Amino acid sequence: MRDKIVLSIEDIQEQGSKKLPKSARDFFNSGATSQVTVHENNTAFKKYRLRPRVLVNVSKVDPSTTVFGSKISFPVCVSPTGNQAMAHMDGELATSRACAKYNIHMGVSSFANHSIEEVREASNKVGTIKHAMQLYTMKDRVLQERVIKRAEAAGCVAILLTGDSPALGVRYNEWRNDFRTPPGLGFPMMEKSSQQILAQTHDAGFLSMNSDYHSWADDIPWIRSKTKMEIWIKGVLTAEDVLLAREYGCDGVVVSNHGGRQLDDSPATIDALPECVKAAEGKIRIHIDGGIRSGADIFKALAMGAECCWIGRPVLWGLAYNGEKGVEKVLEVLYGEFRRVMMFTGCTSVADISRAKIGIAMANGPLGRL
Repeated sequence: MRDKIVLSIEDIQEQGSKKLPKSARDFFNSGATSQVTVHENNTAFKKYRLRPRVLVNVSKVDPSTTVFGSKISFPVCVSPTGNQAMAHMDGELATSRACAKYNIHMGVSSFANHSIEEVREASNKVGTIKHAMQLYTMKDRVLQERVIKRAEAAGCVAILLTGDSPALGVRYNEWRNDFRTPPGLGFPMMEKSSQQILAQTHDAGFLSMNSDYHSWADDIPWIRSKTKMEIWIKGVLTAEDVLLAREYGCDGVVVSNHGGRQLDDSPATIDALPECVKAAEGKIRIHIDGGIRSGADIFKALAMGAECCWIGRPVLWGLAYNGEKGVEKVLEVLYGEFRRVMMFTGCTSVADISRAKIGIAMANGPLGRL
């Protein structure tokens, strides 16, 4: 039976946010300083318009695509987001099971509340999907290597190296709330107990771990020497960094601004995407995250050249709303919306999605062609 309360991602955001304590709600929903980038990640999609086509036989529309060498049901993966157990006690385990049910891949944060072994086991009981391990550059290289080795041994296929975090973004709400991960929740991949986490502020804990000495020349060859997993750079917003990712032999980049949580006034990811796609020249894979709230947003990102979209906050809202079933609802909504947009625009496969399928709204005059 159709849920009459929750029909869209906006509905899930509203219902899920209501269930979160203020500190957790602010941590998940807020961004850096004035929240400009958080806001524009969402609104930037609205200036692009869909160009419907008529009388196209779409009776056999196929939204599936291939990511990490295996077929997924539609071009969405779940972004690595930390502290998912703050939204629901099952946290990443519930997310992993929901991903397996809908046959999409999942990124796992270094600050997950469950270990990568547990997360992998949870999905394996439902289906077969791929996991990628998110990684920061750490001052403790020995610990960083342990995280890499554990992820590879558990069956992960890729490292998502977060490149946009030489420091932690200025997040006023976290400071006002003196945000700390709630008691009882640890970071097993970082080998941190609840007691150790609570002993420091969130800022202090991150800064004590994270290395601002990171660089392309030091980090990429070092990681490559430790693993056979794919290496992706998460947090890219410029053509220059896409070219460097190519130069250093990375397997892909995720066009991302960390959900607006790092440098405020950085561009919305959909607006940064075209220059990154152009710089890639088809020689490195380009994915995107940030602000994706509907099937139409997924379609627009693919039309602009992304191969796949990653979603973060919608999953957290789904967890808070109804645990595993809430995450399933998020994926159900996005899949259904994306499939219908494909049909209305005359696309029978993701290969049919191109810039010809969208336009840009002009302040004065007709729809602009891209």
